[in-house]
Amino acid sequence: MSKITLDKTDRKILAVLQADGRLSNQDVAEQVSLSPSPCLRRVKRLEEAGVIRQYVALLDPEKIGLGLLAYVNVRLEKHSDATAHSTARVLAPNLVTNTSPRADFAVAVAQWPEVVACYAMTGEMDYLLRVHVEDMEHFSRFMMATLLRHPAVLDVKSSFALQRIKDTTALPLV
Repeated sequence: MSKITLDKTDRKILAVLQADGRLSNQDVAEQVSLSPSPCLRRVKRLEEAGVIRQYVALLDPEKIGLGLLAYVNVRLEKHSDATAHSTARVLAPNLVTNTSPRADFAVAVAQWPEVVACYAMTGEMDYLLRVHVEDMEHFSRFMMATLLRHPAVLDVKSSFALQRIKDTTALPLV
């Protein structure tokens, strides 16, 4: 993963766009004291380098009926791929794939709309999921019918957000 060098002006542009990604190039240029053409070139360079990944609308989960936020730690079974494949070859030789339980889990998580973020973790648990659902009943359905039914899931521990203290998408531009 290559790191791009950002100067003071690049950081100003990024700060302005993190605060409001809908600003016109003219408005961004004015706020960072550049003329529009060099500002646009810089923004395009930042986009092409992948520093700016995408532009999105940030929704308020509660206003769209997703009032419960849970963080779920997930631990997967811990067998080596070689052991898993040799066991699978004996039990179901026609169904053996070249994927690991971790890879299978990652593919599955990408399909679950309730999971809005998933991180591979160090420590006791393998993954941390950020889950937005309507209510406890919806969470229970998600856990019982989806997450706990995944064959690689060994253990889960859930925590629920009681109050939002800080919630930002803006990265520190040091």
